Amino acid sequence: MAKLPFELKGKTVFVAGHRGMVGSALTRRLAREDVELLTIKRSEVDLRNQAAVFDWFAATKPQVVFLAAAKVGGIVANDTLRAEFLYDNLAIAANVIHAAHVNKTEKLMFLGSSCIYPKLAPQPLREDSMLTGPLEPTNEAYAIAKIAGIKLIEAYRSQYGSDFINVMPTNLYGRGDNYHPEYSHVVAALIRRFHEAKVSGARSVVVWGTGTPRREFLYVDDLADACIHLMKTYSGDELVNIGTGEDITIAEFARLVAATVGYSGEIGFDTSRPDGTPRKLLDVSRLANLGWRASTPLEEGIRLAYLAFLSEHKQAAE
Repeated sequence: MAKLPFELKGKTVFVAGHRGMVGSALTRRLAREDVELLTIKRSEVDLRNQAAVFDWFAATKPQVVFLAAAKVGGIVANDTLRAEFLYDNLAIAANVIHAAHVNKTEKLMFLGSSCIYPKLAPQPLREDSMLTGPLEPTNEAYAIAKIAGIKLIEAYRSQYGSDFINVMPTNLYGRGDNYHPEYSHVVAALIRRFHEAKVSGARSVVVWGTGTPRREFLYVDDLADACIHLMKTYSGDELVNIGTGEDITIAEFARLVAATVGYSGEIGFDTSRPDGTPRKLLDVSRLANLGWRASTPLEEGIRLAYLAFLSEHKQAAE
């Protein structure tokens, strides 16, 4: 195991999935560290391809790895593309983790997801509630792949003494999000929907579900900062939740997004659409004890996310 605090300075650092929302936030945050950043495009190395991954690791031998690559999406994507969400995420985790072990990576962080926790686990969600009950059916495939990745990390730690750690982010939003009309997460979906309604002059916007589920939202640049903090200061077998420790109903959140975007029409709810888990709030006491708390208020984060949407999607903004 590496000594703590773990020194990033001067290390070669591979961010797997650097073009995604989380990976791009990590690369922005790592720009403040004195590291040699390693990234690869999917067209260069498909992380689902074992031989390609093994060859790349053998050639580059990264000292530090942030495993942020994953196939991700909202409720509809998870429930529709079950095979891809299970296979792709299993393959990515298995290939990168084993390649890191074989090539003696000094430290690796695996980014899981709060969806690994049982649908009806006690709230707020403690790290030790994993595998204590049935999963939420709509994202079961993704959750099982992530749980497998978590268990791989635990196995390499216990069997080989590898300094590999697991972190569990809550719902994320911000720069670099996916605004696909069907497959996006709730924050990006609502930003796009309210913006388009404002531009078109629509009298009402329909939000999927009943609006009653409660969700926790973390600004993605806060997540990146937490990951760097934990990479430097944490080395243990236990999972670490990363979140704000606060939640809000989807209805309240929709009103906040509408106000941020400047949409003043009516908001309705399509109760034929699935709600997903009734509540998903992380217990972040372990993270707080390790010396980190989120710093971006939700209102400010949504403002920044909307500005990013306007910048990244100029055509949609016109």
